[in-house]
Amino acid sequence: MQLIADRFTQSLAQVWPEGARDPSLKLGIAVSGGPDSLGLLLLAAAARPGGVCAATVDHGLRAESAAEAAQVAAVCHDLGVAHETLRVLVEPGNVQSEARTARYAALADWMAREGVAALATAHHADDQAETLVMRLNRASGVAGLAGVRERGWVPDSEHLLIRPVLGWRRAELAAVVADAGLNAADDPSNRNTAFDRVRVRQALAGADWLDVGAWARSAENLADADAALDWAADREYGARVLREGLGVNYRPAAPRAIAMRVIARIVEEIDGHAPRGNAVARAFDSLLARQPVSIGDVVARPGPGVWSFMKAPKRRA
Repeated sequence: MQLIADRFTQSLAQVWPEGARDPSLKLGIAVSGGPDSLGLLLLAAAARPGGVCAATVDHGLRAESAAEAAQVAAVCHDLGVAHETLRVLVEPGNVQSEARTARYAALADWMAREGVAALATAHHADDQAETLVMRLNRASGVAGLAGVRERGWVPDSEHLLIRPVLGWRRAELAAVVADAGLNAADDPSNRNTAFDRVRVRQALAGADWLDVGAWARSAENLADADAALDWAADREYGARVLREGLGVNYRPAAPRAIAMRVIARIVEEIDGHAPRGNAVARAFDSLLARQPVSIGDVVARPGPGVWSFMKAPKRRA
């Protein structure tokens, strides 16, 4: 266990150097009770004794969920890790999406209450490869294909979110759990082919030619490219965008991928909502063809060397 704990310590320090410098910072672990998150919990407890706490979100969607949360609490007690079960109400609609929203909102509240400096989740290399395939199927751009990042923010909050096992395989985390003599929870939704991710997971499992680690590294490379495009878009915005009166003027000089990011930023600033990528692409093509276009509640018009953006006038009742 010591060798793998040392490897995890290195992975954690790479994604969360603040924690390596300051052992007093509290690391929170989101633990569902499945093999991935349970493996992460065991690794974190071994690598950072006394500096870890955990939370399990009970969505109440399955009869077994309360018992699974109690099982995680028992494991945490044995490890000397403080644990809390967070019960949430999932709104009707897209179950996975609504559950995710409720889960992260509860975890953000928990972090604030407990003074947690960073929240770690158990996203791993297999998850990354699955995400890459799903987004390729949706014709995603560079930002989407970059998949999940090692560092980010808990949605709709200012709390740090880290993924220290993003370079690890699913089987490695399961082995950590098995070596500890623990039985992980079995969520049947992970076998429900009504979900895109499950179908992709099953297809990838049967592809023995697939190098999941290489796919995950490709996602990292795409994340680097995404960061470079953001950097270039910031420079383009600063040099070529000017607010004039009630509108915004943009004198484009950058390639399409960068100009689209500038357009998206302008629209979000005016409209208050981030536009979808396909809407931005349609707007760029229309403006390039010297045709006016609407994006949400924003109207964009082409002029000689400049594209103007304004809030659309309110329609009369």
